[in-house]
Amino acid sequence: MGCRAAKDALFDGFAEVGKALASGRRAEIVDLLAQGERSVEEIATEIDQSVANTSHHLRALARGGLLDSRRDGTRIYYSLANDRVAELWTALRAIAAERVAGLDKLAAAYLGERNGVDVVNRDELAARINSGGVVVLDVRPSAEYAAGHISGAQSVPIVELRRHLKSLPGDVEVVAYCRGPYCVYADDAVRELRRKGFNATRLEDGYPEWKRAGLPTAIGA
Repeated sequence: MGCRAAKDALFDGFAEVGKALASGRRAEIVDLLAQGERSVEEIATEIDQSVANTSHHLRALARGGLLDSRRDGTRIYYSLANDRVAELWTALRAIAAERVAGLDKLAAAYLGERNGVDVVNRDELAARINSGGVVVLDVRPSAEYAAGHISGAQSVPIVELRRHLKSLPGDVEVVAYCRGPYCVYADDAVRELRRKGFNATRLEDGYPEWKRAGLPTAIGA
């Protein structure tokens, strides 16, 4: 029979993963790295933190077993330790959406009014891609597109969307996607496209969920 102290130590060890995620900025880093590997400096820019603060958060996540790192010259790059980390983040996010009071209001304050933003699920989008009746736009930053994207999608970062509008066919459906269900880029893209007369919707979640579902993906610019 195991002793109480040993069991306490074991479960304290399990809890290290939870402790590593006990910060909104660290959760945001995990969400970002679900898109692919990034340098410390890139992560700092994305989460609007200093490099020093970002490095502190990254080390905490690495100690909790959630991240791996590598050095390339003077730069350090971080990535999720494995696919289970992305699955953990998805499960945590789903539980919070169902059980944390007021989270829907927090999401609405960030994402804006979504009544005019129609969504399509992964299976529906896959079928439409196969039939050739849809244009798919990846509106994440180009580095994330290069790390992995939905097969056949065009890279149109949200900051470049307006200058690409003239090249989009006006007689087909346009579906935008980004990092996940709480990524504002796809919502903003759909609003802009609809204002310009396009039949536009967004993928219900994002690239990481598409990839984990085993749907077709590609790598490279």
